[in-house]
Amino acid sequence: MQIFLPIADIPVNVFVVFTMGLAVGFISGMFGVGGGFLMTPLLIFIGVQPAVAVASVTTHVAASSFSGTIAYWRRNAIDITLALTLLAGGVVGSIGGVALFTWLRALDQLDLVIGLSYVTLLSIVGALMVGESARAIVRTHFGGPAILRRPGSHPWVLGLPLKLRFKRSKIYASAIPVLGIGFIIGFLGAIMGIGGGFLLVPMLIYLLRVPTATVIGTSMVLTFLTMVSATILHAATNHLVDAVLALILMIGGVIGAQFGAHAGQRIRGEWLRLMLGLLVLAVGLRFAFDLVLRPEDLYSIRIIGGTP
Repeated sequence: MQIFLPIADIPVNVFVVFTMGLAVGFISGMFGVGGGFLMTPLLIFIGVQPAVAVASVTTHVAASSFSGTIAYWRRNAIDITLALTLLAGGVVGSIGGVALFTWLRALDQLDLVIGLSYVTLLSIVGALMVGESARAIVRTHFGGPAILRRPGSHPWVLGLPLKLRFKRSKIYASAIPVLGIGFIIGFLGAIMGIGGGFLLVPMLIYLLRVPTATVIGTSMVLTFLTMVSATILHAATNHLVDAVLALILMIGGVIGAQFGAHAGQRIRGEWLRLMLGLLVLAVGLRFAFDLVLRPEDLYSIRIIGGTP
């Protein structure tokens, strides 16, 4: 069944798009990520322009994250104080990201920047997560402790001023790195159409020593709120949010996130990190392949200035 996307200006199979939303929503709920790092490339691969894909995927990420947030809220697996502190930096980051997005689009460099950003971030983060989680699994297999929080071991960033107590996560840390992490996630979310969970989850685990069980739910809250702000900003500033595409993705994402949240509670933390790392790395390598692949159209036409 074909449906025409008015902003993307292409026809797509509605069942294919819905299935994409369902699958990415499931992944979102399982790993506590927004899923944009996967959905945006998938849309680009089926022919949607990168700028439209980024702007439209923010709605899917917001809907999937909202659905997952409800599931984790019921399990009391969300640190509200940590989520609100991250949000303060995330909103500022979203505003800055949309401004840069608009500037790069005016320079006609947006597609290249999006592609290079995906290759760099996904490849590095995926490789690091796979390596760490594999070591943790090996330690567990041979009877060693596979824990990330060592008694008396704290990164130096936690000792900065403006300390807050995050009771649910059982940490006493400076608000400065938390705000900085929120800013980075909001900024990248606006530029790349990602919830930033694939970055937020390892940052909170390895940098702030937040327990894995709390990280996933808290990540969902921040992803939901930052993506809502990014969607509003993109719609008002760039007018690139395709409502038809967004609606199909949102319906599939909300359904899939509920099933993913249930599945994620039944898998050990190190295995979750390994699977997420492999998925992130695979998408990054796929993007790298597309960047070096010879395009079908070697030339493009761009109109500069008005018609005579």
